[in-house]
Amino acid sequence: MKARLTIAGAIAALLIPGAAQAHRQWMLPSSTILSGDDAWVTVDAAVSNDLFYFEHVPMRTDGISVTLPDGSSGKIENAATGKYRSVFDVHLTQPGTYRIASVSSGIMGSYMLNGKRERLPRGTTKDKLASAIPAGATDVRTAEMSNRNEIFLTLGAPTTTIFKPAGEGIEMVPVTHPNDLIAGETATFQFLLDGRPAEDIKVTIIPGGIRYRDSLNQMDMSTDKDGRLSVTWPEPGMYWMSASIGGGRAGGPGASGASGMGQDNAGSQDDGPAGPPPRRASYVSTLEVMAP
Repeated sequence: MKARLTIAGAIAALLIPGAAQAHRQWMLPSSTILSGDDAWVTVDAAVSNDLFYFEHVPMRTDGISVTLPDGSSGKIENAATGKYRSVFDVHLTQPGTYRIASVSSGIMGSYMLNGKRERLPRGTTKDKLASAIPAGATDVRTAEMSNRNEIFLTLGAPTTTIFKPAGEGIEMVPVTHPNDLIAGETATFQFLLDGRPAEDIKVTIIPGGIRYRDSLNQMDMSTDKDGRLSVTWPEPGMYWMSASIGGGRAGGPGASGASGMGQDNAGSQDDGPAGPPPRRASYVSTLEVMAP
C-alpha cells in the first residue's frame, strides 16, 4: 500500500503544471503584522521546489538588509544557516513598516580575445568591469542583471517611507499596502523597471502549501501601461509573488513560475550563441493575506 501511494504521489506531482520548475527563492516571516511597541519576527530563508518547505538549499543571509520605518538601516540578529534553510530574527522597536531585503546586481557579458570569445567572471560589478576586461579584448558585450527578494513587516499602523524606489532593477511600489491584504478584496501594485513604470511585466502569484494540494493554483498576470496590476485574493495565507525579465538569450520574459530567483542559479550565463545578452532582472516577495 505504501509503495502504491508513493507512486501515485509521484504521478500526481508530474501532472501539476510547473511541477518540474526551477528552484524558487523565498523568505517566510513568522508574522507580518504586529502590535505593541516591541516585537520580534523570525524569518526562514531557503531555495526550494515546494514553496515554504525546506528540501533544497539554504538562502544566504550575509546580504540581507533591514530598512526601518524612518528610512534608517537596521540589522538581522541571531542568524544561522543549516543544511536546508537559514533563519534569522528581526527586532521591531520602531512603529511602522519595515523592509527586509536581499538585493544584488552585477554585469554579465563577453569579449573576444586571441580569436576566442570569453565570458566575464561571475560576480563582476559595475565598479569592477574595467579590471575584468583584459587588455587587447575586443567586441565587448555586456548587460546588467539585478535581483531583489523582499518582505515587509509592520508594527502598529502601516507607514510608507520605505517604499521610495531605488531606481534599479524591478521594484514593487504598492498602491495597496502589502501589510493590508484581505482575502476576497482586491489589491493593486505598481512595478518599476530601473525607476520607470514597467509595462507588460509578467507577474506570477502562488499560494503556499503547494506540497499538500493537487493543483498549483498559480495566478499569472501582466502589468498595464503604468506598470500596475490588481489581484483579488482567493483565501487567507502566505503568497509568493515573482516577476522577471530577460530569462533567455532572446531577451523575452523568463518563465514566471520558474524565474531565475533560486540563489543557486541566479546570475548564470547561457551557453547559447554569443550575442548581446539581455537585460535581466527579477523580483520576489512573500505576502501575507489575512482573513476578512
